[in-house]
Amino acid sequence: MGKKDKKGDRPLPPPPAGGAAPADAFDMVFHCQLAHGSQTRQVRDFTNVKQLYESIAKAFSIATEEILYCTLNTHKVDMTRLLGGQIGLDDFLFAHVKGEEKSVKVMKDGPALGLTISDNGAGYAFIKKIRDDSIMSRVEGIAVGDHIAKINDQTLTGCRHFEVARMLKEIPIGSEFSIVKVEPQKAFDTQLAKRPEKGASGDVSAGAGRKTLRMKRDGTAVVEDLPSDDIQKKITVIDDNLESHVGIRDMELSTTIFHMAKEAKEPEIFAGNLDETLKDFQFPDDFLLTVFELVHGK
Repeated sequence: MGKKDKKGDRPLPPPPAGGAAPADAFDMVFHCQLAHGSQTRQVRDFTNVKQLYESIAKAFSIATEEILYCTLNTHKVDMTRLLGGQIGLDDFLFAHVKGEEKSVKVMKDGPALGLTISDNGAGYAFIKKIRDDSIMSRVEGIAVGDHIAKINDQTLTGCRHFEVARMLKEIPIGSEFSIVKVEPQKAFDTQLAKRPEKGASGDVSAGAGRKTLRMKRDGTAVVEDLPSDDIQKKITVIDDNLESHVGIRDMELSTTIFHMAKEAKEPEIFAGNLDETLKDFQFPDDFLLTVFELVHGK
């Protein structure tokens, strides 16, 4: 669980009203286990996801590249508990590491595969959702939580989720392609039975008034209150729109988009700022207008 130990003897000034305390004002300590089973270790000294994975790897004497992603307060492959850009100060981390690698063949006999892609913020894209009755739901040997390592022998290490989603979308209808996937290492049934859920609450999104460490896209981090229920609902709707328009889910990205829309007075300003800051995503115009109207209540 995260603990806050103030550094130095002199007390720090309080943050401005409504503001957030920088993470380096505190010594943040979190507890972590490997999801397939391990002793508990402490991780600290990070302000972004890559540094967090390095800290976890050091704590467990494994290579950083072995870590696929982390879940909060559960060792299960539960995409609703996936670590994004925020960690509650009482959250317990579970690191999922690489397991078995397998190649599967897919026949793209329609325009949509039925996959939602996410990534771990450190170079690995993975499957966050498989829609029922979709092309991918009929493919044996592939599951939610699997890392997509290659498409047609093209290595995807370092690719963002939107790049992988775009690559899959551009595969011609009627063609067969291959995916090399890496599943997270599984726990033995006996370990699963012994290990309870961790954390003060099983619901990561719950806990009004809880403090959270937010790892920002610029590599810095701040300690702040969790968003209000109203703001969190709007961010979730933005994430839903990301899935329907771009084929990805990313709560950190959705949070960034929310704040950019809130700061813009006109949709044209919002669109310009988004194109300048996040131009690689190529958001469609209807997505931008939907988000702006959602945030500003129009």
